[in-house]
Amino acid sequence: MTTGFVVATVGMLTVLFLGDVVGEPGRKAVIARVPELKEKHALDFVIVNGENAAGGRGITGKITIELLRAGVSVVTTGDHIWDQKDIVSFLALEPRLLRPLNYPDGAPGGGSIVLETAKGKIGVINVQARTFMQPILENPFRALETAVIRMRQETANIIVDAHGETTSEKIALGRFLDGKVSAVIGTHTHVQTADEQIFPGGTAFLCDAGMCGPVDSILGRAIEPIMNRFVSNLPASFPVAAGKVRLRGALIEIDETTGRALRITRVDEPGPSEPASPEPEPKVDIEQAPTPEQT
Repeated sequence: MTTGFVVATVGMLTVLFLGDVVGEPGRKAVIARVPELKEKHALDFVIVNGENAAGGRGITGKITIELLRAGVSVVTTGDHIWDQKDIVSFLALEPRLLRPLNYPDGAPGGGSIVLETAKGKIGVINVQARTFMQPILENPFRALETAVIRMRQETANIIVDAHGETTSEKIALGRFLDGKVSAVIGTHTHVQTADEQIFPGGTAFLCDAGMCGPVDSILGRAIEPIMNRFVSNLPASFPVAAGKVRLRGALIEIDETTGRALRITRVDEPGPSEPASPEPEPKVDIEQAPTPEQT
């Protein structure tokens, strides 16, 4: 007899991973939508890459707190982690904000964390790839190898944010960790890839989660300044774009007893109905302004 009730799957962890949050439009969309998405998908855990959340460059303590209060469990970052001056002191206060694991010993903050959920522990590791990335950090493969061995003593449910430029290096990281972690999700390029899969050892993989930011843009930035930079080669500022926003990432279902991924699905959700206003780029020396490729 059909009762009409939906019975939740026993022994399964559901994790939402959202890609790089770009500026005020991106973070407002995440803050507005995460509570709805938690209810819609019965989420146990939410990971957001926030390294572009402050005007498109870095993240602040205030923004981190806003994301956590909205229901985000862990905030990961990448090469822009140090762009906001207050972040060094804040990293010491908030372990749920991660910087890449493979910085040399003595760097502020941490690159991994294990947190309790109602269904058991989940670990998150944040690592930065090296190809075409600045600064060039320690070998991510060796750093991950050590961190995963240590973390598996606490939990088999492990999500890795692989922040990197090239598809080849991120795929290599995913293959290297197959059977050792639950999922490897790439970030940094702001363009969602369509290669979601589960490797033979049970590790879910997506080469890049994409971004949470303005759709009518170039990687979340206003179109004209970046287009003109490519045409003229002249220095320019790249303000965060305005307009409608989409949240992109991945939904991962994990067997909580084994840590093996059961399913991975790409996420492409609309932001709030009201368009965000343009946001100026944080003030930087124009000679130091990043190239379009670095944004």
